[in-house]
Order: sequence, then C-alpha cells, then structure tokens
Amino acid sequence: MGDIGKMFNPETIALIGATEREGSVGKSTLENVLASKGRKIYPVNPNRKTVLGIECYPQVGSIPEKVDLAIIATPAQTVADRVEECGKSGVEGIIIFSSGFREAGEEGKLLENRVAEIRTKYGMRIVGPNCLGIIRPNIGLNACFLKLNPEPGNIALISQIGGLGDAMVDWGSDSLIGFSLFASLGSMIDVDFGDLIDFLGDDYDTRSIMVFMEYVGNAKKFLSAARGFSRSKPMVILKPGIFKESLKAVISHTGVETGQDRVYDAAFKRVGCVRVRKVADLFAMAQVLDSTHLPRGPKLAIISNAGSLGVIAADELLSSDGTLARLSEESIQKLDAILPLSWSKNNPVDIIGDADVSRYIGAINVCLADPDVDGLLIIFAPRLAAKPGKLAEAIIEVAKKTTKPIVVTGMGGKEVQEGISSLSHHHIPAYDTPEKAVQTYLYMYKYKQNLELLYETPSELSVETMSPKFHLKALIRKARNEGSLSLNLEESLDFLRNYGIPKMRARITQSVEEAQRVAKELGYPVVLKVVSSDIQSKTEARGVMLGIASDKALKESYVGLMDHIKKSIPHARIAGIAVQKLVERIDYEIMLGCKKDREFGSVIIFGRGGTDAEIYKDFSVGLPPLNQTLARRLVEETEIYGILMGYRGKVPCDLRQLEEMIVNFSNLIVDFPEIAEMEINPIVISDGKPYALDARIVIDSNEPDRSVQYPHLAITPYPTRYIMPAILSDGTEVLMRPIRPEDEPLEHDMLTSLSEETLRERFFSVIKDITHEMLIRFCNIDYEREMAIVVEIKQAEKRRIAGIGRLIIDSGFKSGQFAVLVHDDFQGKGLGFMLLDMMIGIAQEKCLEEIYGIVLTDNRRMLRVCRRLGFFSTKMPDGISRVTLTLK
Repeated sequence: MGDIGKMFNPETIALIGATEREGSVGKSTLENVLASKGRKIYPVNPNRKTVLGIECYPQVGSIPEKVDLAIIATPAQTVADRVEECGKSGVEGIIIFSSGFREAGEEGKLLENRVAEIRTKYGMRIVGPNCLGIIRPNIGLNACFLKLNPEPGNIALISQIGGLGDAMVDWGSDSLIGFSLFASLGSMIDVDFGDLIDFLGDDYDTRSIMVFMEYVGNAKKFLSAARGFSRSKPMVILKPGIFKESLKAVISHTGVETGQDRVYDAAFKRVGCVRVRKVADLFAMAQVLDSTHLPRGPKLAIISNAGSLGVIAADELLSSDGTLARLSEESIQKLDAILPLSWSKNNPVDIIGDADVSRYIGAINVCLADPDVDGLLIIFAPRLAAKPGKLAEAIIEVAKKTTKPIVVTGMGGKEVQEGISSLSHHHIPAYDTPEKAVQTYLYMYKYKQNLELLYETPSELSVETMSPKFHLKALIRKARNEGSLSLNLEESLDFLRNYGIPKMRARITQSVEEAQRVAKELGYPVVLKVVSSDIQSKTEARGVMLGIASDKALKESYVGLMDHIKKSIPHARIAGIAVQKLVERIDYEIMLGCKKDREFGSVIIFGRGGTDAEIYKDFSVGLPPLNQTLARRLVEETEIYGILMGYRGKVPCDLRQLEEMIVNFSNLIVDFPEIAEMEINPIVISDGKPYALDARIVIDSNEPDRSVQYPHLAITPYPTRYIMPAILSDGTEVLMRPIRPEDEPLEHDMLTSLSEETLRERFFSVIKDITHEMLIRFCNIDYEREMAIVVEIKQAEKRRIAGIGRLIIDSGFKSGQFAVLVHDDFQGKGLGFMLLDMMIGIAQEKCLEEIYGIVLTDNRRMLRVCRRLGFFSTKMPDGISRVTLTLK
C-alpha cells in the first residue's frame, strides 16, 4: 500500500464529503472528478443516498472495490477518523483539502499529528492538508476543487499554497502554455517536493518544473531528487521570504519556521536549480524552461531600432551583473557595410528607426557570428519600414540555424503582440519590455552555470579520505560531561590540525629573558611585552613575553595578537609594542565557519575575515560535503576573491592550498554532527599560504540522532564505509571504493580501452564517443539513490579501474537495478562475483525489496555469476534476460 503512482493515476476515486450544496468544496470537486476520463467515481456521505444522481456510500469501507485515491473535504475535526477508515480499507493515497491544522495553532497541530500517526500506521500516501489538490491534464485527471482546466503540456507546476498556483494556471491558459501537472501540496505532512520531483523525473510528459516554495520540508529528500531531475530537465523556483519581516508572513501562513535565505540560495545552486525573485520572472521563465539554447556566458549583444530602448536594456544588463558583448573590429566593419552611417558603432547596435526586415537580419547574422557574443536580444519598436509579422518569421528562420539563444522584445499594439505570440510558439522567448527580456537571459545563464557546476570534474587534492577523529570525539564527550559546550583555543586548533588545517605557532614564555632568547634563536627581532595587571601574589610571574617567529613559524597580525592576549591574560595591559615588520608580512585575512541551519543542517560560510568581517558582510554559503570544485566556487562567489588574486603588489593566495583547507574543513564537519558552530577567524594568508590564527568550536547541546547516518547533513557525503581492500583469484591486491567525481579520467581510460564485445555486453551496443557529459553522469552521483563501486588497481605506479559495479535505486525506493562491468584485462579473476555481491549488500542496507538486472541472454558468464548468487532468470524478447533476487 502507498503507491504514489496509483494515487496520481487512479482508476478508482472516492470523494469523502461529496454534496450538492452550491458553492461547496464537495460539489465543485465532484464535478471536476466526474469530468476525469475513464475513472470510477464513488461519492461518500453518510447523510445522502445519491449525489448529482450518483449512488453515495456512507463510508469508504462500504465501497465495493479497492480505492486508489480518496479525497477528503470535511471539517478538520473529522479528518483523522476519515483517514483511519481509508487506512483500514487499503486506500493507496489521500488528498486532504481541509484546513485548520498546524497553521491554526496548537489545537490544529495536535489534529495534524494524529493524522500523521495514522498515515504511518497504514502506510498510505497523503497530499495536504490545506491544499487545492492535483490536476494532470495529459491523462485527464482533475482532483482539485477550483474551476481550473489547464491545457495539456510539458511544464509541471508545484505550489505549496494555492493562491499563486491557480493564478499561474490561468495565466498559462491565456498564454497558450500547457501543463503536465498542477499540484498544491499544502502542509506537506507526507508527500512533499522530493516525492513530486521523483515522480515527475520518470514522467515522459514533463520536461520542466516550476516551483512556488514557502519552506523546503525534507531538505535531504528535496536536494537528492532535484539534483537528479535538473541533470536532464530544468527546474525554476520562486521562494518568498528573503527578509526577516517577510518571513513572519510565511510562518503564520504555514506554521513552520524556515531557514536563512542565503542557505536556500546555496542549496538551489548546488543541485542545478534556478531561483527567481519575482512572480513576473517565474512567468517569464515558463517560456524558456525547456530551451535547448542556453547561453555559454553572460555576454549579450543588443540590436534595436530605437536607441533609447537599447540603452535601457544595457542598463538593466549591467546593473544585474551581466556583460555587454564587445564586438570585434571585423564585426564593426561588417555592420558598417550594411547599416546607415549614423548607426551606434557599438553594442547596443542601434540600426536606426527606419530599419526594415533585411537590415535587422543582416545585423542579427553579424552579431551571432561574433565569437564574443553569447546571446542576442532583439528589440523592435513599431515603425513603417518593418512589419512585426514578417520580422518574427525571419527571426524564427535565423533561430533554427544557431545554437546561441535569441530573446526578443516587442513594444506595440495588436500587430506586435501577434508577432510575440508567433515567436513564443516557436520557443523563442519574447517579452513586452527590454527589462523582462534581459532578466530572462540572465536567468538562463544562471541555469547554465549551475548545470556546469554539476558537470565539472574536480581536481585531485592531497586530502586523506579519513582523519584521526575518535580521540576528538572523546574530547567532546569529556567537555559535555564537564558541563562545557565550547572548546578553548588550543583544543579547537588541535581539531583543525588533525584535519590538515595548519595553524600559526606561538610561544608564550614566562620571562623577558626567555622571550628574548627565543626571538633571537628564531632569527626574528620583534618581541611584544605584556604585563599582567591581575597578579594574585608577588611570587607570580610579573610578565609574559610573546616571541614572534620567522616566516617558517608564527606570523600574526596586530589585531589577532591583541585578541590572543586578551583571551590568554585577563585584564592585560600592553607595556611595549614592536610589530610593524610583522604586519607587513600578513597579506590577507579571511574566515571560514559553519553553523546549523534549522532546515538544511550544517552549512559552511566563507568570506572576508578579521575585524572587517562584520562591516563588509562579504561572505558566501555552501552545503557540505565539498570537493575541490565546490570549494573554489565558494571562494569565487565573494568580493574578496578578486583581492586574493593579488592586491597592491602582495603575493596572490595559493588557491589550491586554500581549496584544500576548505575541503578539509568540510570533512571535519561531515565527521562531527556534535558540532553546533565552528569558526576560524582570522585565517591569515602569508606568502600565499593560509594559516589558522584563531578558532572557536561550540558543541551542540543536543546529542545527534545516532539512528540516522549524517543527521546534520542535507547532502549525503562520500560513503567511506564502502572502502575496503580485496584480493583477486590470482592474488592481485585491489581497492574497492565508491566512485568519485575526480574519477572521470580513470573512467575514460577504462571505457575507451574496452573490447567491442565487452562494450556490447554492458551497454547493449558499441559506444564510439565517450563524452564528458556521459562520464560526469557516471562519476558524479547522488549516493542517496545510486551507488557505484570501482575496483582500483596500481600497475607500475599508475592507477587503473579494473571494474565497476553500479546500483540505481528506482523512484519508489523499493527495488534497484544493478550493472557490472569488468575490464577485459581482469576478466576471469572473480571480480564480477565480488562486485555483484557488493551490490546485494548495499541493496540490503538500503532496505530494498529486490535487486534486478538486464543481461544479454548470450552473456553466459554474467548469467552464471547471477545464478551462483541466487538470482532467478527470466528470458525476455530481443535477446535479453531479466535476473531478479528477492531480498524481503
């Protein structure tokens, strides 16, 4: 029970609360479901014999056949009992329209909790409560109470609350945009964004998703599903509540407190989604969601027959971090040859008000051919020379011959609007203002950037897979037992040192003479004298000297030194300072921190450090775990990144070492759910190298949930538990481990050196072109829903992949499909058996009910391995066999 597929394509529907009362939810819903195609509808109301002439049943249990979908439209106080009846009757799924739950206060929250408990007891799926329902135009299903009848199409629209969702459906109808799904999720006590995205990922009719989100719900499930979906289908999200004041409205509306807005930004980028800020932008993006022509960069060329409109577009572009394309001299010369002498001679290209269609097309072709142009905006204001319809036809023909995106602005009356409609019909984004067109182009570029982040292969970093950590966990337990929720400076720096984060070493001595000797010994003349003002007795040391080491040891800024003294020596007063030479050696100060967000768990913060941090508020946010590529993006998203590249003659920061520090910091966070907050501030950059100067670690007052792996993370990290040595039948030692994005070169070497027979046995055809995109899909996986184990071997100090076992979990999370590939050089050594056995173990750990594979019937070696491991084989058409192993 609890099949979301049957719930969203039901053969039988029960409407609980059906009525004939005019204007009621029960009547409007019944009219909608009755219009659904080829489904049996059962009204339920104990007070009626018939509703709208159809036999009515007193309760779900009295319906003569199994119900796939029950819709509840009764008062909140009655809902739990109706859900219980559905559970006892084996209903697959329920939509609850009723409001008056969590959003209504404590009493409503208790009602909602009871409904959730009943759902868990019986295992059915629930959409709602407090929702509008679902509509699937392509299959003729309308399980909604509003009078909405959208046209069939390829865009899915998911909204938590109905207000914007139904307006968008109406707008889509007016704009000739069709929908594959409209779903209003309400309070999301069960079915949430992650469930819907998983469902739509396998839906042939859905090519893109628009989401109106008030809060994320299950962040881990959402990110996992969105990452998989966005690889092949775009997703655009509108999430209000950017500021604290506006968030209050969201909380009162839904009864849920949401996390920080910057964290949402980071999460959406991480999984390849585009976030828009305005309702108008969401509408605009609906026209380009499935565009195959995404800009390779931010550089836009603008062509206009009205110079002022071109300037407006340029202003909007530059104020939104876009870039005006710089036309080449060759392009300028070509435009000179076809445009009037008075044309603008630059970008924006003003082709003058009397431009006809041929002049437009000539300028368009020149700009599209320019290598610096990533995309093109064409602006048309009505003039006598060019007819909107003819220009639209010409632009459509040009667009068929280019891979660069074209966006159009048409300003005018009926004729212009007809031209815009024609362009939109041919998937060319067209708008009535240049501002909308520019913003759409930039959103397209952001989407392309996010996809590239998914597809980028990180470099190998000298980062150990595991660091010594168990003694540090003992340290945390000791601190908590002693009633302390924070570690001191030295303990914090020890944590960092264990994860490869270098600290600056200070030597605090007990006498002036000792400090002078140390400073002289280290070859550094600077000595700072600190005299304590809180001496308890005359016998105590009367002074403390801090020796400052040379380049190879301590390099500490004046500010950092003062902070250290204040923490180490209460009420200290400074007797003498000589730090001028020292300050000159500190090039930059940055910071690295983490904290727990209420929805996304632990997040990483990077930015400007030292005393300037609070003033500039220059920081970026990322979600662990991070690899080298993600660490670099975290740095690049700050303003201080440009300074770190070299500022006023200072040595540039060694970005590779900084990336390694950030990755190590991320690994520490992954290993320690016990940490509530952590900060390294400042990290000083000296001679290009980063060092931790000051650190603070705060322990979470709550013990982490030990029943859940990584309870503090929204993204599943690299599963080190699957790393294990193994020995092949010929005695060769190998390492079995999960695949990593960094494995792309090794994967390429393996696949391109396979025999045609082995390729055919694995992929059912001989693949000639192994592309970067294909390899990234193989290597950069979501460990929550897919696992790939590679067998690594070293030959003459060169690493190779000898074999790969892969398990892909089906969207229902009940079964998984395996695939095993062994390189020709290592076949016949027991490797296939080992990999398939590993896949079975992983499937068992993930509580799957079965594991299966599709094998060529003439691949006798693989079928023999499957039989040895207990699989049952069934021959299928086209020379293939399905092998299945039941796990439950």
